[in-house]
Amino acid sequence: MQQVLRPSVLVLGAGIAGVSAALHLQQAGLDVALIDRDTACRGASFGNAGIIQAEAMEPYAMPRGLSVLGSLTLFGGYEVRLALASLPRLAGPLLRYWWHSAPVRHAAASRHYAKLVARATQEHAPLIEASGADALIRRDGFRSVFRSQAALDAELRYAAALGRDFGVATRALTAAELAAAEPGLTRPLAGAIHWLDPWTVRDPGALVAAYTDLFLKRGGTFARGDALTLAGRARAGWTVATDDGAAEGEAAVVALGALSPSLLARHGLHIPLIPKRGYHRHYPEAANRVDLPFLDAERGYVAAPMTRGLRLTTGADIALPGARPCHIQLRRAEAAARDLLDLGPPEEAAAWQGTRPCMPDMLPVIGDALPGRGLWACFGHGHQGLTLGPATGRLLAELMTGGDPFTDPAPYAPQRFR
Repeated sequence: MQQVLRPSVLVLGAGIAGVSAALHLQQAGLDVALIDRDTACRGASFGNAGIIQAEAMEPYAMPRGLSVLGSLTLFGGYEVRLALASLPRLAGPLLRYWWHSAPVRHAAASRHYAKLVARATQEHAPLIEASGADALIRRDGFRSVFRSQAALDAELRYAAALGRDFGVATRALTAAELAAAEPGLTRPLAGAIHWLDPWTVRDPGALVAAYTDLFLKRGGTFARGDALTLAGRARAGWTVATDDGAAEGEAAVVALGALSPSLLARHGLHIPLIPKRGYHRHYPEAANRVDLPFLDAERGYVAAPMTRGLRLTTGADIALPGARPCHIQLRRAEAAARDLLDLGPPEEAAAWQGTRPCMPDMLPVIGDALPGRGLWACFGHGHQGLTLGPATGRLLAELMTGGDPFTDPAPYAPQRFR
């Protein structure tokens, strides 16, 4: 006969957001069970560029020009591609995203967003130390490289503004300085900006696995199960089916990334989502030809040295779940990278694909999803799940346990979409 698992809290989703929330809830003294359909981290927490972006004080805004939007749907840009077939169902969230991207509203969102980003490395640090994952981490930033002087000059002005407004530290590199720092580059570039505050990770999936092991060593429980079976019990609390039987908790946390709105909709809370797919591939022969990860700023991809080789990651491919993969951005990224590096052949026959959950107002969803019923949310980190996971996990735990939140939680509340 299968046993019933009865922790205080069920955390649904074992990506960086869910694991971080589980660790902070555990640290607050709660008995926590982490539920996921797989034991391996294979989603967006695994497939990202491996940068804890302590410089990313402003979320990504949508381009405002209609001509730019038209080009995204027809051909796809380097940084963003919009699948035309998905446009009818995504038109509402995209229109809201466009509205929130207006300069005044984007500035307001950035003020809230920066409060979370400012905690990024501070919240990762104790988890890295306690989990023994220090060998995966570098603390010397990443670079944005530029092919044209005009683009470099524009980014230098932006970097200066971030330094003035948020204290972001940077160093400008001339063409010669970049060539000396990255001798593997096969052609000269205009220069680079070295973002000094971020940390980089040689294997994001391994980092999340190390955090998960820490959660288990501290007495947490992991169970394989289908989060979409979540149901409210007749008495207070929630239950979900797992391979080992039912798991019941007084509270549940939805941390399923792009799948989170589907589950919440079943319980009456409808939250708009913009699914942004990303792709990556590894090139083993190029692993030692790049020192620091770099963003090819005018081509919209990141090249990051990883344990499996040099990982090329793409920008955003906006398409509905289940839509056919579109590898145009990855093909363009590979062609652009081969213009700068001797890549060699890719390791994988097929590219990895994952979906990043982006919200129309560019802020994550953190807090009480159904007030009074014990259902909480922790998702919607967009491109910054690895960066923000531990910080938002702390904020969620502070809200759930009646602690003093380190920042005003109102801008991230799920109920803002009602």
